[in-house]
Amino acid sequence: MRPTAPKPADTEAWNAYLAEGNAKQARKRVAADVLLRDPAGRVLLVNPTYKPGWDMPGGMAEANEPPEDAVGRELTEQLGLAVALRDLLVVDWVAPHGPWDDQIAFIFDGGNLTQDQVDGLRPTDDELSEAAFFTVEEAGGRLGGRIRCRFEAAVEALDMGRPPYLRDGTPTV
Repeated sequence: MRPTAPKPADTEAWNAYLAEGNAKQARKRVAADVLLRDPAGRVLLVNPTYKPGWDMPGGMAEANEPPEDAVGRELTEQLGLAVALRDLLVVDWVAPHGPWDDQIAFIFDGGNLTQDQVDGLRPTDDELSEAAFFTVEEAGGRLGGRIRCRFEAAVEALDMGRPPYLRDGTPTV
């Protein structure tokens, strides 16, 4: 039986009641990536050392970290890069798979890097073996599964002007 909610005027009891409910709710993993382009319009991909295949720059959010902050932290840690994020391009709900629970994945628009930023771009930690720019078609060929679908939706979103909601990489509308 669920306990009766205390009156909100009793702040301590109200917060304890809410904390009990919060402790029972699902926790979502959050991933946040960024679509970055060079002056020629090619897109940046990274090659992680901890999993097979190429990926978009970004990564997993830490506990209670906003997705846009996670992207900024990951770019700084992995590439020594700081960019001002523009628009949200994609939101994707990813179903449980393998040993993983479900997650919410975001892609933000990071705009175009300057030629100086491109020339100085190198992995700055051991999570990445390389970072390189590819045409959209080449990038799509290097990305696999849901990540490729999410990437393609992000590229389309640049022209659409609104972020699509995906479910496991597939548009819902």
